[in-house]
Amino acid sequence: MVKFIQGGVCAANGFSANGIHSGLKASRKTFDTALVYSQKLCDAAGLFTSNKVKAECVKYTMKKIAAKKMQAAVCNVCYANACTGAEGYETAALTAQAVAKELKIDPDHVIVCSTGIIGQPIPRDILLSHIPELAAGLSKDGNEKARQAIMTTDTKYKECAVQTEIGGKTVTIGAMCKGSGMIHINMGTMLSFVTTDCDISGDMLEEALRQVVPATYNCVSVDGDTSTNDTLTIMANGLAGNARIQEKNSDWEKFVQALAALSEVMAKKIAADGEGASRLVECLVTGAKDQETARRLAKEVIGSNLVKAAMFGRDANCGRILCAMGYSGADFDPDKTSVRFLSKEGAARYFDDPAADLFAGAESVEVVHDGVGLAFDEELATKILGREAVQILVELKDGSAEAKAWGCDLTYDYVKINGDYRS
Repeated sequence: MVKFIQGGVCAANGFSANGIHSGLKASRKTFDTALVYSQKLCDAAGLFTSNKVKAECVKYTMKKIAAKKMQAAVCNVCYANACTGAEGYETAALTAQAVAKELKIDPDHVIVCSTGIIGQPIPRDILLSHIPELAAGLSKDGNEKARQAIMTTDTKYKECAVQTEIGGKTVTIGAMCKGSGMIHINMGTMLSFVTTDCDISGDMLEEALRQVVPATYNCVSVDGDTSTNDTLTIMANGLAGNARIQEKNSDWEKFVQALAALSEVMAKKIAADGEGASRLVECLVTGAKDQETARRLAKEVIGSNLVKAAMFGRDANCGRILCAMGYSGADFDPDKTSVRFLSKEGAARYFDDPAADLFAGAESVEVVHDGVGLAFDEELATKILGREAVQILVELKDGSAEAKAWGCDLTYDYVKINGDYRS
């Protein structure tokens, strides 16, 4: 059984964090640099952006994490350190060295992440000069500062933690992430830092990520843009005291179940806080011939700008749903496809209660049945589409597989935010 708890990246034994204002950008008055640290060397793994253009910090961390050992993660905002060449790579390396010096650890064991403007160098001297302050302020409740320090256009911090029992020991997994725009994750800008006290090998951590990510983080799309900086890392320090997981056994499956529960919450938080968004949009596809088909259809629906615009306008436009499905390349029978919209009052409580079911007992309106558009109650449809969380339920009759994907509506504010992002 998975239990949701507080604490984010500091929830697991042996982890501390901090966030400070380094003054990297004159216009930013809030925290801009974060640090997460484990008192013990960790097994580690990571997944990174599929974009061919990768930030220099991504290149650096990909190289170092290949050894499957890490102990700290540092992140700056304001500047992405992408398209910055050799100077940018050197900045990433010097940042790792500065953190390692303060923490008295190996610089090869420091994850380095950045997010912000592409093509402009990080003010290196400012960043490096504040690393001692950052390290000195590490604390067990530092997750509250760290989760704020990684935010860019995010309007809400995003963190979660879960506990489960493995081998008679309580294992904790915590996470924080940022992501609001440039989100079309394919492992937007999405950075996720996961910590755990589970005793598990780096290889099994990587297998767990590859199992969980396709159905969670990779099912999020805010605007169709895959970032240069997408990074998901996990560090495991083993302090829970469980028997070490080194193969795909029942203990590994329990760990994966807990990681999946946490990751789905994080994925929904990212989607709900899309730049300018006024509502979370979930697409659930059922009755598909296989899970990959269901996932592809769900992602295509929530990724369609026309669907997203219809969600903003509270317009139950079934044609846009079917159109997106039709060009997805997935194999399904349009003549056996039904579409329904669902929502319920009070869905916003999900953000205070991650275990809550967003759509249990929801009101619904069917707009397509077996491929044919229906006459429906427009007033009810408008009411349903006006709530803070809306589900598009696509029911196929091709098999028994199902999948979900998450996005948001497309509002005027999205254009405003991205029209002057560099300022």
